[in-house]
Amino acid sequence: MDSKELAKYIEATDGISKPWLLVQLRLKKLQERRSEISAEDYMTELTDIHKDLMSLGEWWLGIEDEVF
Repeated sequence: MDSKELAKYIEATDGISKPWLLVQLRLKKLQERRSEISAEDYMTELTDIHKDLMSLGEWWLGIEDEVF
């Protein structure tokens, strides 16, 4: 699945309100651009995405049945 297909999926499933899906989209877009950017830029963006992912915390607690 490329980033366009993933974006369509997120849109179709009302995933715009689900930050973990947006993190996946950012990762997919970064993966697609990897050969076009420097290693330093790649690591900077990857670090930023990782930081955002870690700040989500345990978002699934109490809604496990809905999200898994």
